Amino acid sequence: MSTQAEVEYVDDELSEQAVHDYLAGHPNFFENHASLLNSLHLSHATGGAISLVERQVSVLRQKDLKLEKQLKELIEVARANDLLSAKIHELSMQLLAAADLKSTITALEVGMRSGFGADHAVLVVFGDPDAFNDIDAGRFFRVIEKGSGALSPFKTFLAGSSARCGQVRDAQREFLFREDADEVGSAALVPLTDGTDIGFLAIGSADANRFHPGMSIDFLTRLGDLVAGALKRY
Repeated sequence: MSTQAEVEYVDDELSEQAVHDYLAGHPNFFENHASLLNSLHLSHATGGAISLVERQVSVLRQKDLKLEKQLKELIEVARANDLLSAKIHELSMQLLAAADLKSTITALEVGMRSGFGADHAVLVVFGDPDAFNDIDAGRFFRVIEKGSGALSPFKTFLAGSSARCGQVRDAQREFLFREDADEVGSAALVPLTDGTDIGFLAIGSADANRFHPGMSIDFLTRLGDLVAGALKRY
């Protein structure tokens, strides 16, 4: 009597990773088995269940809303940049029309306050204060010797060559904005350099978040170049 070896069957359960890998390698699987889509159900945030198709639609809708938000943000940035470009152009025209240093400073002050909506602004020029006795621009215009100890709070800023934005130290605020120092929540310091150090422009805002270290300084850099070029004529 002969005996036949009994075949042993091993029921290997597919792992989740194996299913994942198979579906990833066969992206058209559900197109060939469309009936499965409506039979598969996933949990929903409301506590119920939805089909895989409904889940996909929900995911796509969320992606669409995210892209729409990003598009709106880009449009807002583009509009803001266009507005800044127009303001820079207008200020450029005003500075070009200025016939002397006094009218140049006046045009700059008006541009800062009305054109750019600066709560406070101060133009600091390095030089001999006695040489500018004929310039009466109020608190906006400040002339000081570059080696003056009054500029020590700005030592790090003056050692660099780029604009600085954020909440300035008390000593800096008091030097720049004096009796208005308490009204300034944040400020931008813009170096004026055109081959030589001319000075710097300080723009103060009552909003503590208006100027911050993470913001782009491209616009401020262009503004500094423009002002430096206008002042260098005199």
